[in-house]
Amino acid sequence: MTESRSTQPANEAKRPLRTALARGAMLFGLWIVLMHSTKAGDLAVGMLATIAATWASLHLLPPETGRVRFGRMLLLTPRFLWQSLKAGVDVAGRAFAPGLPLHTGFVNYRTGFRRGQARNNFATITSLMPGTVPAGESPDSIEFHCLDTTQPIVAQMADEERLLAKAFEPGRTHG
Repeated sequence: MTESRSTQPANEAKRPLRTALARGAMLFGLWIVLMHSTKAGDLAVGMLATIAATWASLHLLPPETGRVRFGRMLLLTPRFLWQSLKAGVDVAGRAFAPGLPLHTGFVNYRTGFRRGQARNNFATITSLMPGTVPAGESPDSIEFHCLDTTQPIVAQMADEERLLAKAFEPGRTHG
């Protein structure tokens, strides 16, 4: 039996509205920054554009009941920067040493993240692992193009997923 909205806790039921208002405020703020105008006509057009952009945003990336733990996300920053540096050095080394053996190919990684914000963040972070870039996805996995498939890519992905999962409080997607 599905739970109706009226029996959900008040905070959970209000989350989609808060998300819409927050996104709308950010988009309207961006409009004002880009327009450098507070004329009534410009603000009216900006409000219409904001409504349309907010609607599109909510449909393309629906709000979730989970949330980001920013403190834990910040703790990942040094690792993220280190991985980015390693990836840049690795790719540059391969570019300047063409004799370096490459074992290119695709690796499918079954992720526990559903499509949405957490999964997008995971794909972004793992794209900075040396020699990997997300190339496709299915409902339960992400396909990565790799410069060297002999590396322990799946184990590295599992480590990244485990660390990133600590930065998110789980939730279910609103339907």
